Order: sequence, then C-alpha cells, then structure tokens
Amino acid sequence: MAKLTVNGAEIYFEEHGAGPETIVFAHGVLFSGRMFDDQVNALKDRYRCLTFDFRGQGQSEVTESGYDLDTLAEDAAALIDALQCAPCHFVGLSMGGFVGLRLAIRVPHLLKSLILLETSPDPEPKEDIRRYRLLAFVARWFGTRVVVDRVMPIMFGEEFLSDPTRAKEKEQWRQRIMANDRMGITRVVKGVTSRAGAYDQLDRITIPTLIVVGEQDAVYGPANAGRMRARIRGSKLVVIPWAGHSSTIEEPAAVNAALEEFLGSLE
Repeated sequence: MAKLTVNGAEIYFEEHGAGPETIVFAHGVLFSGRMFDDQVNALKDRYRCLTFDFRGQGQSEVTESGYDLDTLAEDAAALIDALQCAPCHFVGLSMGGFVGLRLAIRVPHLLKSLILLETSPDPEPKEDIRRYRLLAFVARWFGTRVVVDRVMPIMFGEEFLSDPTRAKEKEQWRQRIMANDRMGITRVVKGVTSRAGAYDQLDRITIPTLIVVGEQDAVYGPANAGRMRARIRGSKLVVIPWAGHSSTIEEPAAVNAALEEFLGSLE
C-alpha cells in the first residue's frame, strides 16, 4: 500500500503476491482497486498483482485536470514503467478497459496480454451522456448519498441486487460508492463521457485478448462485447451468467475461472 507520483498525479496502488509475471488491474468509474479483491486473492500465489486507483477516485489525488482518457492512459503507462511491470497482463473493467484498449493500441510493448471486462470501444452514447452528467452534477452539489440508489442498478445486475443473502455485501459497496470525492467524480464522469471511440483501431491489437461481459450488464452488454470479439483478431469472449456491470464483485468465482483459464493458455 503506497503512493507514487506519476504524470503529475499522486496515485495510490497496492501490490500483492509474487511471481515471474505481473497482472495490473484497472477499475471502473465510482470504484477503486478494491473491486478486484477476489481476483487478487485467487491469483497472488502465482502472479505479482498490482491494483491502483485512477486520479480523482479511491485514495488517489483529486487533481485539477487530467481526466480525459488519453491522460488516464498515460497515467497507467507511467505507473507500469515506474513499477517495472512491463510487459504485464492488463485487466481493465469499464473505464479501466477504455484505458487498456488505448495501451494495447498505442504502447503494446508494455502489455503481455489484455483482459477487458464490461467495456466498450465506442464513444459514450449520446442518450447516456446527459443522464450520467446529471447524476454527477447532483452528486457534486448535494452529495453522493442523493444519487447512489440511482447508480446501483447501473453498476450491478438484478441477480446481485435482489439476492437477500448478499444484502451486507451490497450495502458495503453502496457505502464505498458514497465515499467518493464529489469533485473527483464530477471530473471523472466528464472525462469518460467525452471520450473518443477506438473501434476502428481495434484491428491494431495483436496481443492475446480476453473479453469478459456480464450477461445482465445494462451498460455495455454481450452484443457490444461480440463486436469487439469480431474486431480483435484471435480474441476470446466469455459471458458471465447472472452478472451485471461489475462481474468481478457479483460473480467472482466465474470471473476468476475465466482469467485463470486464459492466463494458463498463455504459459
């Protein structure tokens, strides 16, 4: 557990386990590296596992600027260089996947493989931009508590949200979402929703790629994942039953099995 200044921002990261290869985990909007706790616990006996929080989220610095996807990708690349992780296996969920795509296209020498979870190569749909920015605006001025119940059905699938045996776990993630810095989240949402598309560049990705998507993901669902699978040569696609937009939390065993099978196939 430490912080490192890269690309003008103080970035919080955690390092667990050891091994000849490193896995870097990049989280989605409103979360932190904690959304990969189950994956780190499953893999740290064989790999060096590194999680980090993007600027403006988790325990990283809330900077004045630098929330566009190009800068966030530069942050990740600088962190990989600084911690001597390259070439690493890069696991990106949602926003983390946006970053992973850009790294694989622009600096492929930093990556050994790419694992994309619940992400998209497209710009944010126009109908969603206004909705997400409105939620961010309300969170900034009135607090995340006001919007968290609107956000939970976006981030999680119906199976997870309706399961009474997981009520304690659901409340834990609800509290973590509410703990986000108001200004940080406002800037992150603006940066993410302003992103350019990368679909036309997907055929430039030549490293081994695994695409994972929750069956109940209401943000970037299986159809979107299938488009990426068709465009990235040699990529593999796994659909996780009963999972929504946060499959690493909702169905960790199924995600771990997919990761382990994919990583094992590279050895």
